[in-house]
Amino acid sequence: MTTTTTNSNPSDLSTDDYVVVGLATCFIKEEGEIHQVKVAEPIPSAALEAILKGIPTSYELACATTLGSVLVEGEPRMLTSFPAEAQFCDEFASRAIAAARTYKTRPVATEHIPQGTTRQDFNFSLERKRVLNSERIIKSEDNVKQHAYTHQVL
Repeated sequence: MTTTTTNSNPSDLSTDDYVVVGLATCFIKEEGEIHQVKVAEPIPSAALEAILKGIPTSYELACATTLGSVLVEGEPRMLTSFPAEAQFCDEFASRAIAAARTYKTRPVATEHIPQGTTRQDFNFSLERKRVLNSERIIKSEDNVKQHAYTHQVL
């Protein structure tokens, strides 16, 4: 996983702004084999509210924290409650800033997980695996066949 540095001091946010970071179980496909990885990624408010309604999710837990505790001078910092083998998602810094903005515009979403606490009562499921490096290969036989008169006015 790669991380990129972004504007570490956006004018509309401060280091005290609320953000939720989740620990997801994802998969990477290498040489025909699938390997499980733990990924730390920011969760926007709308996604958190959907997860809390019980949809199946790859998130094992979510920690409510501040932007300053996960980004130090624009660089990602792993939460101590996450396992040592956890990796950052791609573009963690910019995604954390974007997620913090969603909680700033919808403050009621911050009540689901109080700052400084962790929540683990999600509908955790690996039935639909999140493969991070999958490619979609579209073939001509995937096209839906239509009748000759489909686009004609009768």
